[in-house]
Amino acid sequence: MLGFMTAAPAEPRICSIARTLDIVGEKWALLAVREVFLGDRRFDEMVKRTGAPRDTLAARLRTLVNAGVLERRPYSEHPARFEYFLTEAGLDLYPVITTLRAWGDKYLTDGDGPPLVVEHKCDHELAARLVCQTCGEPVNPRDTRPVHRERHPGRLRRPAPTR
Repeated sequence: MLGFMTAAPAEPRICSIARTLDIVGEKWALLAVREVFLGDRRFDEMVKRTGAPRDTLAARLRTLVNAGVLERRPYSEHPARFEYFLTEAGLDLYPVITTLRAWGDKYLTDGDGPPLVVEHKCDHELAARLVCQTCGEPVNPRDTRPVHRERHPGRLRRPAPTR
């Protein structure tokens, strides 16, 4: 007789990454955010620059507005037309966009170099770099460790040290 195995019930990790991906984890959502960072705030400009289907981009923009990442402001009444602006939450995605661009420039260019270079106000190329906010040292994944929050605010549960 064959025994049937039942799958263990899924227990997804409670995670801010997963919550964020629910909002911006789809290609057209991140490309819409990219376009607003680059100054293209109008729907038709975004369709042209991203190549997104109009209905898909409209749905992603609604999600971003409802999530508080973008703000929609009218610029024409007849016909009704809107521009999109980054909120504080949207502006906080700049390091994500910058790091994704840097990763693509490093691993996905075709030998011609990056298609777009971003300069800082000091007139030098902007490089994505993660540093510790306390000591200022560059961050290496090997130098970090997860610290889990308990269900009680303010309390941290550190994993047992590995030997």
